[in-house]
Amino acid sequence: QVQLVESGGGLVQAGGSLRLSCTASGRTFSSYTMGWFRQAPGKERQFVAAIIWSGRRTYYTDSVKGRFTISRDNAKNTVYLQMNSLKPEDTAVYYCAVHSTRWGTGLSSNDYDHWGQGTQVTVSA
Repeated sequence: QVQLVESGGGLVQAGGSLRLSCTASGRTFSSYTMGWFRQAPGKERQFVAAIIWSGRRTYYTDSVKGRFTISRDNAKNTVYLQMNSLKPEDTAVYYCAVHSTRWGTGLSSNDYDHWGQGTQVTVSA
């Protein structure tokens, strides 16, 4: 059974940093794109960042470019999201997810079929 467990969320002041981690179990994920999404209250789930299986290519939504960095350690089946210069509008529940297709690179939430439980990130002004 595939399981994703996120950690690292919390409360931080604007301008601060947090590092999210997501550890996967149940199968090997070294052939799959991993992604981070977020959902703020009353809003739809939004793509944040993704990293392909080798780690050589990454994707970001425009609002986080230059502030967030996604990385992965395939030996640990773990993906990270380093978040710097946080803003109040970054407040959301953050979810990690595994792409549904080996070697796939889609960035829509519909392209991902396994999700973590989410971790809350709150940025105060």
